[in-house]
Amino acid sequence: MVAMTLRALVPLAVVALLRAQTADWLLDASPYRARIEVAADASSVTLTNGLLARRLRLQPNAATVAFEDLVTGASLVRAVKPEAEVTIDGKHFAIGGLSGQRVRNFLTAAAEAALTSDPAALQCIGHEQRAVAAPFPWRQRREWLTAAATWPPAGVGLALKFAPPAGGPRVSATIIYELYDGIPLLMKRLELHNEGEQAVRLDRFAAEVLALTETGSTVGGDPDVGHRDLRALHVETDYAFGGAMEATADNPSVQFVPDPEYDSQVHYERRTPCLLRCAPRLGPGISIARGETWQSFRVFELVLDSSDRERRGLARRAMYRTIAPWVAENPLIFHVRQADDVSVRAAIDQAVEVGFELVLMTFGSGFDAEDDSDANLQRLKSLADYAHEKGIALGGYSLLASRSVDAATDVINPATGKPGGFATFGNSPCLCSEWGQRYFAKLRHLYEVTGLDVFEHDGSYPGDVCAATTHPGHEGHADSQWRQWTMIRDFYRWARGRGIYLNVPDWYFLSGSSKTGMGYRETNWSLPREDQLLIERQNVFDGTWCKTPTMGWMFVPLSEYHGGGAAATIEPLDAHLDHYEARFANLLGAGVQACWRGPRLYDTVRTRDAVKKWTTWFKQRRAILESDVVHGRRPDGRDVDWLLHVNPKLATKALLVAHNPLATAAERVLEVDLTYAGVADRVVLHAGGAAVGVPVAVDRRHRARIPVKIPARGFAWAELR
Repeated sequence: MVAMTLRALVPLAVVALLRAQTADWLLDASPYRARIEVAADASSVTLTNGLLARRLRLQPNAATVAFEDLVTGASLVRAVKPEAEVTIDGKHFAIGGLSGQRVRNFLTAAAEAALTSDPAALQCIGHEQRAVAAPFPWRQRREWLTAAATWPPAGVGLALKFAPPAGGPRVSATIIYELYDGIPLLMKRLELHNEGEQAVRLDRFAAEVLALTETGSTVGGDPDVGHRDLRALHVETDYAFGGAMEATADNPSVQFVPDPEYDSQVHYERRTPCLLRCAPRLGPGISIARGETWQSFRVFELVLDSSDRERRGLARRAMYRTIAPWVAENPLIFHVRQADDVSVRAAIDQAVEVGFELVLMTFGSGFDAEDDSDANLQRLKSLADYAHEKGIALGGYSLLASRSVDAATDVINPATGKPGGFATFGNSPCLCSEWGQRYFAKLRHLYEVTGLDVFEHDGSYPGDVCAATTHPGHEGHADSQWRQWTMIRDFYRWARGRGIYLNVPDWYFLSGSSKTGMGYRETNWSLPREDQLLIERQNVFDGTWCKTPTMGWMFVPLSEYHGGGAAATIEPLDAHLDHYEARFANLLGAGVQACWRGPRLYDTVRTRDAVKKWTTWFKQRRAILESDVVHGRRPDGRDVDWLLHVNPKLATKALLVAHNPLATAAERVLEVDLTYAGVADRVVLHAGGAAVGVPVAVDRRHRARIPVKIPARGFAWAELR
């Protein structure tokens, strides 16, 4: 690339100008290959892929001295910090870092050259290039993937090695970075190795500390105004829990906080949240045995090269497809309401008949994942074998955290020494109790014996702490969060390695989950059907800004759920076939799967044929429907609403889906943004699957004017090739 050959010779502003003339990575990622560059004098090493560059000075100690967005030319850091921090046996140590920066608004080359090493910090003693490593195996369900998936992601790895601190514990450190091809995304994690003769206690750690450049200027008041929505770095870790079904809410280890050393900032009280710390809020409070190597969670840093909401969302969606490619597995799921043999076999037969791909014995069905009796396991094995003969995946549901088991098992409130009154869901069993250990052992045994393919894990671990000192899996309060998270992370990783599809209503994507809730209020499914229809489209529109269509499930109450009676449900299906089909148009038209929950998928031949029509339509266009969404007009019941699916790699570059909520037919000309469809000056419009297309001009802003005709309270679609 021209910009990269001149990188060392020209200012960043010129690099940005040159970069603007090259490929957009969201359209063509192939030019942007990750590599490691070592300075001629060995004083620094740079991770770069043409989209970002992170330069680490190696002498006199290791520290990040530059982190640059090569698309815009922006510098993302303003000051030097340690590469990581640890507190061992009550003593705090920096890992790497450089001292002596006078002003922390910016770091010039002259100031960088004058930096010195803190002798009390762990000192860098070398570096090596490594291959990108998969943190756990993934057995792909290729029948549910429309595009090839790479695991682990392609890229390069770098390891910096640090000697134990002078006069401190005999603990060495390694910091591992990974930079991936074709995306401005970097991973970082910390390893500690106990070289001493005795166990040491890891009280605290921070796997990442970055002094970030501000994205706003606030003198007084709330210092986060102008920052939170415009940060040039999106950060997630796999130490994620909470139940909000959104990354920024479920990542407690990602903290943007004031920098106490930044005394020349604009904010009068010096509270600008421009210091990134990735650290547990509690603990881990664990012992590292003699000779043991401990690993931190993984930190992912995505450079956002725009303030545009759609582009920022597209970048995040590309990140999930890169580091959690199982999110693209998107089977059609029927939640059968009864788990007896007759009901499950009938559900499997109906699923085969109409093109569904997965049957899940849903909540309240009678499926009991904790029943490890031989009779139950053999019964479930027989059902799984029957499903597999028919080409259907089969699984079941289990509730974990939002319940109470007993006083000896439940998490203990540190303030009272008793269960209850503080947990996320009121009460929760401690995963590290004897009951918790048996629970996960039963789950593993269940799936090993039966061959079931799918697990829906409700009320997943939400981050509750536990002050018990009698649970075998943790010592007390300080290590309770880390130990419980490790247990559930390891179980999900195990499941993913066996090809078990995971539905988890929490942000466990980076630990192996494929899908969470798209984002909805459950009691809304007790509203009248016509209200559900529009709210459903709003939920999908809002939920796909940062999730791919395949990452979020919706819900369809074929039978009554949370009340509402006959007005809220679709049964009997044939009597409400128009509404039933409208739900398929809503969801499959958006590339989104739902929990279709009820006793059956069809009740008449007419209903069967209608469902089969929609699943066939979806499968014929699955690749584009499961591609990225560009948001059009949000549903409000006042006029036509629409979404656009785009994928520059496909023959069909875009697919427009439009809904008319009005009582009369609608004809509209929709101006659609084809920037991310990868088209030139024109497209060919195939309305409603027409064999003969109509050329449509694309203007310099990548916009095209698409005419649509939509019947009253109806649906229309068009392919753009």
